[in-house]
Amino acid sequence: MAEVSTQRLDVDGLLADPSTRIVVCCGAGGVGKTTTAAALGVRAAEVHGRRTVVLTIDPARRLAQSMGLSELDNTPRQVKGIDGDNGGELHAMMLDMKRTFDEVVQQHTTPQRASEIFANPFYQAMSSTFAGTQEYMAMEKLGQLRATDEWDLIVVDTPPSRSALDFLDAPARLSRFLDGRMLRMLLAPARTGGRSMFSLVTASFGLFSRTVQKVLGAQLLTDLSGFVAALDSMFGGFRQRADQTYRILQDPQTAFLLVAAPERDAVREAAYFAERLVAERMPLAGLVLNRMHRTEVPGLPADASLAAAEALTAAGDQPLAADALRIHANLVRQTDREQRVAATFIDAFPGVPTVSVTAQPADVHDVDGLRTIGSLLA
Repeated sequence: MAEVSTQRLDVDGLLADPSTRIVVCCGAGGVGKTTTAAALGVRAAEVHGRRTVVLTIDPARRLAQSMGLSELDNTPRQVKGIDGDNGGELHAMMLDMKRTFDEVVQQHTTPQRASEIFANPFYQAMSSTFAGTQEYMAMEKLGQLRATDEWDLIVVDTPPSRSALDFLDAPARLSRFLDGRMLRMLLAPARTGGRSMFSLVTASFGLFSRTVQKVLGAQLLTDLSGFVAALDSMFGGFRQRADQTYRILQDPQTAFLLVAAPERDAVREAAYFAERLVAERMPLAGLVLNRMHRTEVPGLPADASLAAAEALTAAGDQPLAADALRIHANLVRQTDREQRVAATFIDAFPGVPTVSVTAQPADVHDVDGLRTIGSLLA
């Protein structure tokens, strides 16, 4: 198959470079992003001797299955069966957003205050189900992994593309929340000795507060106020760490890899994400095109192949050869269609290096399969 881009992505060069400390894989769902992240981790450990950890934010269990692990959790687990002759190791983990939130609370407040926070119903809901918590905690976990300086390389497998954009937006969203008017009102009791916030404001706000209680319910408002007061001393640290991690993502030590399949929606998502990375001045290293098809006889066009098949059929001769020619024609057409779809991204971003991975006959489900994908990537 002809290359879809004149500028090929040098995956081995990227993984071998000691200045590359973080690789973030992002893209639409169902394009092989998790497999790509795992294959990069295997190759970095085995071929380039790097102590590597793969962090998945995708709640699916595909990463654990492909690495032969029964489960993944918030603690890096070493992957067995990795060739360590070059001195590398591979670990894998899956973000547990509630446990990460709990760890942050425990690290940055007193045991008594932590107990109050954990018992608060609003915290229990927010740490488990609130939109945006997963992405912010992903930033926290990535910052923790980078701060330990234990890993030569961190490979991040993000959720599908728009959720990955939430991953980038987490610091700004948190800052907007912390600076919001409602939050400052809820913080008023804690910052004035615990007096009722409704006694601290004007009568006009009393009317507003009653309206809020009707909408939210008095108990929820009480839980929320208690939650905000308990976390008050930690908010500055939340923002600071999120901003630090955001700056790490902008640093040349980080490389973003877009992962797409040769399908219009997937390539459109990749282009959308590329535009965002460029706008945010984040280092876009390249595009991985998964599941590309190819033919071993590129010089035989589809029309000629079909004409030959029809001639054989009309002559009543060599039916197997006629079937093979028809299969070849379909494959050529599919290959051409995939090339055209891929070209829409390449034309829009001609400076972005690209690498193609040929479609495999079966899903990857073990380390050997990941090695194969890693070789194709390189």
